[in-house]
Amino acid sequence: MNKIDYFVTIIFSLVIVFAGLAFRKRGADMSSYFAAGGAVPWPISGLSLFMSFFSAGTFVVWGSIAYELGWVSITIQLTMCISGFLVAYFIAPAWRKTNSLTAAEFVRNRLGDGVQKFFTYLILILSLAYSGAFLYPVAKIINVSTGFSINACIIVLGVLIVLYTVVGGLWAVIITDVLQFVILSASVFIVVFLSLREVGGFQQFAENVPDGFFDWTNSEYTWWFIVGMGIFNTIFIGGNWAYVQRYTSVKAPKEAKKVGLTFGFLYLVSPFLWMLPPMIYRVLNPSLVALENEGAYLLMCKQVLPIGLLGLMLGGMIFATASSVNTTLNLAASVITNDLFKVFRPKASISQIMFVAKLSTILFGVGTIMVALIVPAAGGIVNIVLSVGAVTGCSLYAPIIWAIFSKRHTGLSILFITITSLSINTVLKFFADDLLGANLSRGHEMLLGSTLPIFLLGVYELYAKAQKKESLDYINYCKIKVTNTFKDNKNSDQNSYGFMVLSKTLFIVGILIILLAFMAEVLEIIVLVVGLLILVISGMIYLYLRKRIQLKKQMLLKKESSD
Repeated sequence: MNKIDYFVTIIFSLVIVFAGLAFRKRGADMSSYFAAGGAVPWPISGLSLFMSFFSAGTFVVWGSIAYELGWVSITIQLTMCISGFLVAYFIAPAWRKTNSLTAAEFVRNRLGDGVQKFFTYLILILSLAYSGAFLYPVAKIINVSTGFSINACIIVLGVLIVLYTVVGGLWAVIITDVLQFVILSASVFIVVFLSLREVGGFQQFAENVPDGFFDWTNSEYTWWFIVGMGIFNTIFIGGNWAYVQRYTSVKAPKEAKKVGLTFGFLYLVSPFLWMLPPMIYRVLNPSLVALENEGAYLLMCKQVLPIGLLGLMLGGMIFATASSVNTTLNLAASVITNDLFKVFRPKASISQIMFVAKLSTILFGVGTIMVALIVPAAGGIVNIVLSVGAVTGCSLYAPIIWAIFSKRHTGLSILFITITSLSINTVLKFFADDLLGANLSRGHEMLLGSTLPIFLLGVYELYAKAQKKESLDYINYCKIKVTNTFKDNKNSDQNSYGFMVLSKTLFIVGILIILLAFMAEVLEIIVLVVGLLILVISGMIYLYLRKRIQLKKQMLLKKESSD
């Protein structure tokens, strides 16, 4: 990287950070800080969900698989598309109907305080592991691009993410996610175009790939793995407490459905674009081995991007991947504040509650940084993400999702099934060789981890149905009138302010990309077109916002005249 690339990276990073800091006065209460007022427009919430999920090491985890194995990486990610649609039609609207601020709040109302505390403590610990695993790929990207120490990258970037998350709350998380989506989409589109040009076109690329490079599966990532991954993704997207915030922060169940549909449609297209650059790089440079594969995406970018554009790509990748971290930080703070502190101190003042919210964000951020520092010693990001997911994902989230729909499951049955499936999956993960005489393949590991808790939940459901039992916990839950506490007079103002920040920041991004097009040795038309497109989007948002403000003024004038 040259000085201009560094400068561009810093500029784009500052734009995102300041966009987050713009909401420092908008998170004055829990509704604003953790649910963005409960009236987030569904397209924005959908884009935020997409960014929060895909950025969990996409360019490092799936990029390394794409470089080594090819089309298999796309097959795996298409399961996320199917899962998104399933969540949209069945799970997301159900979450919104609970009218809960957090998933933990629903667990407490439906299953009892003891069960809620168990899930809260365990999920907080695992969220810390996940957020650390998500922070590592961001630092890896910077490390590969700049040569800076990966530990220094982890610390500096972690501090920046914590800064705007602690200040702005969920609005800061959501708006920066959308901004990151636009920057990253622009960057990826440019890289794909230039990568294909570098290799001589798609046909030339296809003729020089290794044997089996376009196979849908292989011996490691079998169809059993794909099925297990599909089940896992459905449960994870539908039940992960951080993602649940995207369903509960919109106005109505039908909008929660649209959040899931947005996620699914984006995952129908995006894997084909994301995975092409590292796949192409395998043809250009087949010599990467072991953990070097994790840097394949950035190495492709370094080879094809002209001056300044590598900085654009790096800035987009840094904060796009960081969106998973800020989402988890906000979740951790919401759970600690709403479901732990408020339970112990129900009469705490708003200022005390917000102090705890921001302090817990900072402390969880420090823990995230510490976990990220030990990822290399744990065998790399691919091993951590897939192994932890297989063992814990469905065991933790499937029982809670099931409880939304079930009249028969009790707090005790949910707790027993969770502990049982977690224990069996953990034992088989680490001791299968001693017990079975052979280690489970990655495919069988994922399939078992995904289906075991669902099987146990179904068995109890059938047993309780045969006994004609209706859970006392469910009966008590029905007596609790959970109302939507998010609606207030500030919702419209919050949305307008969010759109205003988004419009201004996109305008800056568009101008910067256009400048980069003219800075190249030869004018890159594709870069110019992308920059102009972002300016158009910025203008459309501005016009929408202007029209919205005018309509609001007209309504106020009518109300005053009628009075």
